[in-house]
Amino acid sequence: MKPMKRLSILLACSAALLCGAELSSVRAVYVMPMSHGVDQFLANRLTNSGLFQVVADPKLADTIFTDRMGDALRAALEEISPTPKPPAEDKDTDSKAGKDDKKAKSEDKPPSPSSSFGGGKGTFFLVNAKSREVLWSTFEPCADSSPKELDRAATEIVIRLKKDLGKK
Repeated sequence: MKPMKRLSILLACSAALLCGAELSSVRAVYVMPMSHGVDQFLANRLTNSGLFQVVADPKLADTIFTDRMGDALRAALEEISPTPKPPAEDKDTDSKAGKDDKKAKSEDKPPSPSSSFGGGKGTFFLVNAKSREVLWSTFEPCADSSPKELDRAATEIVIRLKKDLGKK
């Protein structure tokens, strides 16, 4: 076997183990509102499975289940777990340069890209609330928005999660 191929296989296995380790550290999950109310079915199936504790307060969650990516998710995550501000160096210099710094920061900030991700298309993400990393995702489209179909999709999502966690 060629050295590069071995390295590729080793890196792929390491990444899979690392992802599994992060996924197994999930304790409490908040299910964000989703298209057609699938969040209600998913919360029900997650609770019944005992995989994670489902919480009603997003501030108590270490992970977020969502069907959307982009600016809306970023804003919700910032509200749940704000990014720590860097410590101020000197209060005296801060007061003098405060207005200039605020203006410079707003001018230096790159425009936020518009997201091509939408909701309700069948892709679901489990996101770490603090690091903002996507820990797990799956694609499970719903044929229609009937309760039976939404419950079927939620069941399939939980089955895949259990499988990826190595639980029966």
